[in-house]
Amino acid sequence: MGWLEHSIMSRKALAKGKVTKTYNMTEADQGKYHYVYGPYAKPVLSVDPGAQISVETHDAFEGQIKSEKDVPSQILNFPYLNPQNGPIYVNGAEKGDCLAVYIKEIRPRGPQPAGTTCLIPEFGGLVGTGETAMLNAPLPEIVKKVHVDPVTGVKWNDKITLPYEPFIGTIGTSPEIEAITSLQPDYYGGNMDLPDVAPGAVIYLPVNAPGALLYLGDCHAAQGDGELCGVAIEHPTVTTVQVDLIKGWTFKWARLENAERIMTIGSGRPMEDAARIAYRELVRWMAQDYGFTELDAYMLLTQAGKVRLGNMVDPKYTLGASIAKTLLV
Repeated sequence: MGWLEHSIMSRKALAKGKVTKTYNMTEADQGKYHYVYGPYAKPVLSVDPGAQISVETHDAFEGQIKSEKDVPSQILNFPYLNPQNGPIYVNGAEKGDCLAVYIKEIRPRGPQPAGTTCLIPEFGGLVGTGETAMLNAPLPEIVKKVHVDPVTGVKWNDKITLPYEPFIGTIGTSPEIEAITSLQPDYYGGNMDLPDVAPGAVIYLPVNAPGALLYLGDCHAAQGDGELCGVAIEHPTVTTVQVDLIKGWTFKWARLENAERIMTIGSGRPMEDAARIAYRELVRWMAQDYGFTELDAYMLLTQAGKVRLGNMVDPKYTLGASIAKTLLV
C-alpha cells in the first residue's frame, strides 16, 4: 500500500483506508447518465465507507463521435456533454464532513481507436467564445481519433506516441441545493480537468448534501496543462475508486493528496482568482493541520509553492496549488 498507509484518509477516515466491500457499476447499472451536479437525482448505488467501486464511464461525448468524418456541431447537443456516473450515496455522510476518494485504476474500454479529440466551434483557449466574444469566424471543425493503450501509450501519429497518463476530468459531490452543469468546476469539484486527479491520488471533497452524492466521469488518457483546445484525449474507461468518509473535517474547496504533495484546488474567472482561491486554501490548510501560522505559510509558499493549470476553457478555470510534503515538518 505504501504511502497510503500514512495518508490523511487512512489516519482520519472511518474505514481507515481499508476496502470493506466491492461493487461494479456497468453502463446498464447506470442507465441514464447525468449532465448536472445536484441533489435531485436518485442515487444509483448506496455504499458504506470503505467501498471500492469500478465504474464504466463514457467519454465526454457519450460515444457520439465515432469517426474523423463526423462534424461535432451536427452531432453534439450542447449542453448535454460530459456525462456523469452516479450519484453514489455514501451512508453516514452529512454536511460538514469530507468524502475521501482514492483513485486506484483507470483502464480504457471499448473498441479502438478509443480516444477522441476535436475542435468545436467557439470553444477553446485561443478562440472567441460566448464569454470572450469576438467577430472572428470559428476555426474549422476537426476530429482526431487515436489508439489508446495503457502499455504502449496514445498513438498521435506514426512519429509521435504520448504516454498514457489517465485521470478523472470531472469528479465531485453534490451542491446543497443547486443543480449545476457538469461542464463547470466549482467548490464541490466538478469539471476541473486537473491531471493530478490520477491513479495513486486521494481527492478530498466537501460534503454539502446528505450522502455526499458522488458523481464522476470524463476520463482523459492524456492532457497538457490548460486543456488548450478544450478537448483532451477523451476516452471511455473502467475507473476504480475507493470511497471513505472523514467526519467533521470541514472546508469549502476540494483538496488532493498524493505520495509527494498536498494540493488545494480553486476554480474561478479570471484565472488569477482561481490561483488566489487555491493558494489561500493551502495557506489555511497548512495553518490548520501542519503547525504554521498563516503568514509563515504565505511566505513559505512564495518560495516553494507550485501551481498546476487544469483547464483554461471551461465556464470557470481551475488551478491547483501545492507544496511538497517534505516541507511540512
